[in-house]
Amino acid sequence: MKKLSAALLLLSTAAVAQPFDNALTDEAIKKRLQPVGSVYLAGAESAAEAAPTGPRSGEQVYQAACFACHGTGALGAPKTADDWAPRIAKGMDVLLDHAINGFNAMPPRGTCTTCSDEEISAAIDFMTKQ
Repeated sequence: MKKLSAALLLLSTAAVAQPFDNALTDEAIKKRLQPVGSVYLAGAESAAEAAPTGPRSGEQVYQAACFACHGTGALGAPKTADDWAPRIAKGMDVLLDHAINGFNAMPPRGTCTTCSDEEISAAIDFMTKQ
């Protein structure tokens, strides 16, 4: 008899002590699986929303992507006319190649991954004429 009453007590306590777990309901699962962000891939259908509507001017590219280093001289980036002179002497083709492919501390495209080659060239023109 003791075993039966102990088993009943244990069973009744276990049934009362465990509340309903709603973590496995369909709604809870769908909520946990919802994306927390989105990713833009170049060439995707949403490219029209992320891409600029037209070519940016050299000044616009400079302000958006180049100023952080070239406006402050960070990491040895040329800032003044004196800084630019030896680089200009190498020719525009070399400057453009370095800007597009990266050179020394400058990353490829100077971190402007959405800039076209023409926009990079316009930014170089803008910076070298300051």
